Amino acid sequence: MPTSIDIKEFIKLSEQHPVIDVRTPAEFEQGHIPGAYNIPIFSNEERKIIGTIYKQEGKQPAILKGLELVGPKLHEFIRAANNITNNGILLTHCWRGGMRSASMGWLFESYGFKSITLKGGYKKYRNRVLESFAEPKNIIVVGGRTGSGKTLILHELQNQGEQIVDLEKIAHHKGSSYGSFGEEKQVSQEQFENEVSHAFSKIDTGKICWVEDESRKIGINVLHDDLWAQMRAAKVFCIDLALEERVAYLAEEYGKFTKEELITATQRIGKKLGGQHVKRAVEAIEEGDLKTACEITLVYYDRSYEYGLSQRPTENIIKFKFNKLDPQHIAKAIKLQAHTSTG
Repeated sequence: MPTSIDIKEFIKLSEQHPVIDVRTPAEFEQGHIPGAYNIPIFSNEERKIIGTIYKQEGKQPAILKGLELVGPKLHEFIRAANNITNNGILLTHCWRGGMRSASMGWLFESYGFKSITLKGGYKKYRNRVLESFAEPKNIIVVGGRTGSGKTLILHELQNQGEQIVDLEKIAHHKGSSYGSFGEEKQVSQEQFENEVSHAFSKIDTGKICWVEDESRKIGINVLHDDLWAQMRAAKVFCIDLALEERVAYLAEEYGKFTKEELITATQRIGKKLGGQHVKRAVEAIEEGDLKTACEITLVYYDRSYEYGLSQRPTENIIKFKFNKLDPQHIAKAIKLQAHTSTG
């Protein structure tokens, strides 16, 4: 029989052994343990059929229908598991830790695998994810107006041995009207939370963790209340970079995209930017003058950023003025300040 363990031990073992999620593809897409493999016992349609039978006829007829549907697929489950495991140990879960994971665990054990199931299933994992956001994170925020190269600086901090969590990378969005450019499709809110929690679980809370200053909403994804509160209460190392440096960086960064994409994204902020400003920015894009277009749109983005900064405690804002966007130099300077002030 499969061994059943609690969520803490399950997560620990998941660092060494593959996790098999036996829920439907739709359930898996909605949210799953990062890194898990989906070997669904039932397809989306099959689960609907069984659910209807259960409601209309009862448990036993539903089980019989389930066996009828699953029987021809048993060999496929074993083949899929064989392609995933390298040592014969599999961590298996369903939604509540009930019949689906128990059945798949029994099959794996019958074949010769070592199967370990999760007590309480994915529901228990989700509870753990939501609880994790309230745990202290020891955050320092890399701030600065749009075009300050915050993401470049964040990754340079990582190159210099610092801990980071890149929320925009997890969200597949850079957080502005232009933020979806060059990114994959965004995941569900549930999966975003799972991924963010997973990233922070790898962090040593005894050391600084750097994150980029974000709005609460990153594309369609929203930062959890408890994490957002910690980010707003954290120290902000604000990069003050000259306008011409920021414009040059943005023009190069977004110059790889089509005029149509840039115009559509600019028009999305039309109400906030103002009709005349939008008209001028669109004309500049059509003429290939991205620097002028950036200067116009930065009026809105700078105003928005300054307002957000004004909502933070003044004593938590530490400004660093730089003449050039040199991520290596900037990262070194703010890293030194962080460890000097906390050491």
